[in-house]
Amino acid sequence: MEDETSPTIGSDWAGSSKRGKSIEECEVMIRRSLRNPQVKVLIEQMEKSGCRVGDNFIRAVVCTTPHGGAFQKGRGITICSNHIAIQDEVNQVIKHELIHAYDECRAKNLEWLNCAHHACSEIRANHLSGDCHLKRELLRGFLRIKGHEQECIRRRVMKSMRANPECTEAASKDAMEAIWDICYNDTKPFDRAP
Repeated sequence: MEDETSPTIGSDWAGSSKRGKSIEECEVMIRRSLRNPQVKVLIEQMEKSGCRVGDNFIRAVVCTTPHGGAFQKGRGITICSNHIAIQDEVNQVIKHELIHAYDECRAKNLEWLNCAHHACSEIRANHLSGDCHLKRELLRGFLRIKGHEQECIRRRVMKSMRANPECTEAASKDAMEAIWDICYNDTKPFDRAP
C-alpha cells in the first residue's frame, strides 16, 4: 500500500523506446550507471548528508505506467525495464530520480504534495540531469535552438506536476514561476549545472 503523503515522482522518459529490456538486462544497465560521474557525485552527497543508498535503492521493475522510472520516499528509485532500451536512457532516468532523492534527503521537510516543493525539485531534476540538453530536445522533435533549455524544463515540470493531486494546472504554473530563479540556480550538489 502506498503512503498517500509521498507520491511517486516519475520520469517521463518512456515513449522514446518501443522496445524494453528484461529486468535482468536493466539491472546490468543500472550497475553500469553507477559508474557515471554525476551518479557517483549524487550518491556520495546523499551518503554525506546521512541518507543511506543501499544496494537495493535503485532497482529494475516492470511498470504499468508510461514512465522510465520513479522516486518514492522510503522506497527508493525504480527503473521501468519495459520502457528502457539503451544505456543512455537508464543513465538519464537515474540522474533525474537521484536529484529528487537528493532533494528529499537534504530538505528533510520536503512535501511532495506542496506545489512549490514539487515544482522546485522538478526544475532541478530536469535542469541538472541533462534532460533538456539540445540533443535530447531534437530527438523529441522540438527544434527551437535559442532558449530551448528553459522552455523544455518548464514544459517537463508542468507535465510532471499533472500527477500531483493537490496541484491544478494554474497552481502548478504559479508555483513554478514563483520559485523558478531560486530553484533553477540551485545546482547543489554540483558546483554548476552539468
